[in-house]
Amino acid sequence: AATLQSMIEGLAKLPLLAQPGARWYYSIAVDVQGYLVEKFSGQQFDEFLQTRIFQPLGMKDTAFYLPKEKLLRLALVHGEDATGKLTPPSDNRGDPTVKPLGPSGGGGLFSTAEDYLRFAQMLLDGGQLNGVRLLAPRTVEMMRTNHVQPEALKTMRPGNGWGMDFSVVMDAAAAGEPFSNGAYYWWGAAGT
Repeated sequence: AATLQSMIEGLAKLPLLAQPGARWYYSIAVDVQGYLVEKFSGQQFDEFLQTRIFQPLGMKDTAFYLPKEKLLRLALVHGEDATGKLTPPSDNRGDPTVKPLGPSGGGGLFSTAEDYLRFAQMLLDGGQLNGVRLLAPRTVEMMRTNHVQPEALKTMRPGNGWGMDFSVVMDAAAAGEPFSNGAYYWWGAAGT
C-alpha cells in the first residue's frame, strides 16, 4: 500500500481530465483532501480523524483497522451477480487488523451503525452533537449545496449536483431515487 505522500507524487505526474470546474468525475479527490489534512494539521490523517472527529463524537468503533478482539464483529460486504444472486465477499482488503500504510479519505474505514448514526446526526444537527461542535453551520450548508455548474453536471447522475463530498439531490423526479429535493448522500463503492 502506498502512503498519501507517494500517491500525491504519482498523481501530480498525470494530466488533468478537464479544467477545474468544467466537468465532474468520480475521482480520488477525497484522498487528496486526506493528504491536505495531514499537511495543514501536522498529524497523520488517521490520527486527525480519531482526535478531531471520532473521539469528540464518541465514535468508539471507527478506525482504519480492527483490533483483533473485534474481528468477529466484522460484517463482510457481499455482492451480487448479473442475475441478482448473492456472491461471497472478495478478499481484496488484506488483513483488517493491520493499520494501513496510507489511510484513504475515500474508503477503508471500519465502523458500526451506531457510530455512523452519531456522525450523521452531527450533520443533521448542523455540525454539532450533544453540545460538541465539529463544524460551523455554514460549513454543513456548503456540504449540502450544489457547487457544480450546469455544463459540468452532464457527467453526474441525473437530478443530482455536488456539494462538498456529497451528492446533492436537486430534482428528485429526474434523479429517480427515493430522496427529496435537498437530500445529500453518498452511496459508496460497496453500496454503503
